[in-house]
Amino acid sequence: MYEGAGSPFFYVLFILHPSWLFLRIQSETHFPMENKKVKRSEDYSEWYNNLVKNADLAEHSAVRGCMVIKPYGYAIWEKMQQELDRRFKETGHSNAYFPLLIPKSFLSKEAKHVEGFAKECAVVTHYRLKNSEDGSEVVVDPEARLEEELIIRPTSETIIWNTYKNWIQSYRDLPILLNQWANVMRWEMRTRLFLRTAEFLWQEGHTAHATAEEAVAETKQMLEVYADFAEKVMAVPVIRGVKSENERFAGAIDTYCIEGMMQDGKALQMGTSHFLGQNFAKAFDVKFTSKEGKLEYVWATSWGVSTRLMGALIMAHSDDEGLVLPPKLAPIQVVIVPIYKNEEQLNALTEKAGEIKKALEGKGISVKYDNRDTHKPGWKFAEYELKGVPVRIAMGPRDLENGTVEVARRDTKEKEVLELADLANKVEHLLVAIQENIYQKALDFRDESITRADSFEEFQKILDGRAGFVSAHWDGTSETEEKIKELTKATIRCIPLDAKEEAGKCILTGNPSSRRVLFARAY
Repeated sequence: MYEGAGSPFFYVLFILHPSWLFLRIQSETHFPMENKKVKRSEDYSEWYNNLVKNADLAEHSAVRGCMVIKPYGYAIWEKMQQELDRRFKETGHSNAYFPLLIPKSFLSKEAKHVEGFAKECAVVTHYRLKNSEDGSEVVVDPEARLEEELIIRPTSETIIWNTYKNWIQSYRDLPILLNQWANVMRWEMRTRLFLRTAEFLWQEGHTAHATAEEAVAETKQMLEVYADFAEKVMAVPVIRGVKSENERFAGAIDTYCIEGMMQDGKALQMGTSHFLGQNFAKAFDVKFTSKEGKLEYVWATSWGVSTRLMGALIMAHSDDEGLVLPPKLAPIQVVIVPIYKNEEQLNALTEKAGEIKKALEGKGISVKYDNRDTHKPGWKFAEYELKGVPVRIAMGPRDLENGTVEVARRDTKEKEVLELADLANKVEHLLVAIQENIYQKALDFRDESITRADSFEEFQKILDGRAGFVSAHWDGTSETEEKIKELTKATIRCIPLDAKEEAGKCILTGNPSSRRVLFARAY
């Protein structure tokens, strides 16, 4: 189709020097993945770590437990932000920003909340440094100790509800529907890029309502916003559910969640939405005068997703060759690679590529034309495969003569020759097909990964084999849940919102149970 590996010159060289083929393939195809050491099937954890690094998504920083999100990784996160932010605003929310530092006394006002985060808090004790006496280093000035220590926010309920006290006096001030994009700090001891780091990026919504019914409706609405985003944009099918008491957010009455299934059979909590009741309003004395003239406490919600979604995106779709990105989140949706021998051919290809690029961009498709002369086409193919670019267009001089291009899709690795006429429309439809196929593949895997268990022996056997979600009866007690976790390392991921009433017996205790819940080992 194009002049390259299939040219007569190539075959002459191969006959004379067979080793040249090996060297050419090595230099062109495998260099971008030179650090790849294992396959998913060999060591899933190492495969994940290598992919995050090799695809230029993120790396460890000089600060223990904290990461550097690199430009390509941040571009994906920005697309996530844009999609989520649009959905938040469509549902009536506005963005605001609150302080990074929280007075320690604020965390003490809600007992369950502080208990849930106390072991993860980073504390600021001083406000000044100075040079040591011998001038060799910088030291903390002992005379600059803060009267009250400040906590780097692990989440912002306390500082926000202290602020809401000044904003809310009457039912006319409600509801307050705010979101903030921020960073938080939770002092994790065992970290993994994107999935669990000491500092991470997220959004946190905090809303205030006049009634419990409004707050619950808000909590469920935002859960659906997350689920819609996960499935339609990330192409990750999720199970909507409510957490057990043991897994509930510290200080919440109910925690709703979306749970995804990764390719190694482990679950990942991808988003949570919390009905906080009046707990924080009572802790910070936030009251309002109702329409009836009564003084009442405000009802609250909070909800959030983080850069953990980046980990979900990688683990749900990617393969041994690299990332597989759904088109809606790919920073580069189409890459055009020219195949040429000389400058004259390159000029002709560049002109045509410009026309194709303009037509695609006119449809809102992001396009990169890679005419670098520092790397061979095969090397570029491997690079963009590694980075998960959904569609690759390759064209050489013969393609210009024939009015065609070679189009390769990342998800199935299928290639086809398409005519230049109406190419933009064909690529537009192809991107839609790729998005749908990636979702369907993940959905099929998720559905195949849900297994019913009716005995503890069967439960253990499933977890030690294929893993995935295990649908089983539970007697509803925290003690039983903790014992199952101790014996199997599996936790209740959620009680599905669509779980039907079903009389049964708890797999561990044999006590009565009215519905099945989903267990899994998880990140």
